[in-house]
Amino acid sequence: MARTVRFHEHGGPEVLRLEDVEVGEPGPGELAIRVEAIGLNRAETLFRSGNYIEPVRRFPARLGTEAAGVVEAVGADVTGFEAGQRISVVPSFSMNDYGVYAERAIVPAAAVVHRPEGVGAVEGAAVWMPYVTAYGALVEVGGMSAGDTVVLTAASSSVGLAAIQIARRVGAVPIATTRTRAKKDALLKAGAAEVIVTDEEDVASRVLDLTAGRGAEFVFDSVAGPGVLDLAKAVAPGGTLFLYGMVSGLPTPYPGFELGMPALNMRTYTIHETTRDPERLRRAAAFVNSGLSSGAFQPVVDRTFDLAETAEAHRYMEAGNQIGKIVITVRWGAVRTRSFSAS
Repeated sequence: MARTVRFHEHGGPEVLRLEDVEVGEPGPGELAIRVEAIGLNRAETLFRSGNYIEPVRRFPARLGTEAAGVVEAVGADVTGFEAGQRISVVPSFSMNDYGVYAERAIVPAAAVVHRPEGVGAVEGAAVWMPYVTAYGALVEVGGMSAGDTVVLTAASSSVGLAAIQIARRVGAVPIATTRTRAKKDALLKAGAAEVIVTDEEDVASRVLDLTAGRGAEFVFDSVAGPGVLDLAKAVAPGGTLFLYGMVSGLPTPYPGFELGMPALNMRTYTIHETTRDPERLRRAAAFVNSGLSSGAFQPVVDRTFDLAETAEAHRYMEAGNQIGKIVITVRWGAVRTRSFSAS
């Protein structure tokens, strides 16, 4: 049995429950892992509340696609892994099929990468969603290279901060946006070349000023909604506006029609484009591990919570005040509770 976070109905963080659940043995193509740390992502709060792009198929439902831990058992037809190895789980599967909010979990081996020496469990649970999301869109798909300018919305998120470091790594120029001045200094310290405070400045005008009228080769946006019209005005001719989230929750217009058909590429991106493609994931893992080894990539962890504090961690994420990643840690030897509300 393993303490596992599940929910039996849609709702706020109060629906989360910590329960003893039988783990079972890994099947073909699967690994059994002992979880040491879990990376929180907004997808989980949306899945829990019933607002995710994929509906919950059955209750009780599990949560979580990103974690760090140790291999405990290897299923049939799995090669390259053995018990005792330090690993990270990358988001590449449906939460209807697997979940890592637990002490122990079964995961597909295709979603697991070896954790480099020197990378602890907390860091190992904070790396893959942000860095592979930013790398996959901007480098793998977009081809971002030295001299390009990239505008980053929600820049204080874990993905935004990873995108700043990746842009610096390839020689591009990261311009961060933030709603108020509260996070400006932190973003500059994190490596942003410039920070645009959207409550005080017009994004398009400021980007055009900073690029001598050219515009940005890339805009990397997690907010979507009506604001894409203003962001599109900041894109250079032939540039790309990536949408990798829908934090606004509002309908998103197509700027091409609204702005008179500019030479604009606009596309959505999800991490699964990279993590469910073995060759893309191999390249992403090599890129990220290289950055970790050199020190160019340093995952930013805002705060950690214990597994028993998962509901509180979800509330903290939904408040939106964090800078970087929120991580849940699993304390082995903690007092066991058969089933209790995590409210």
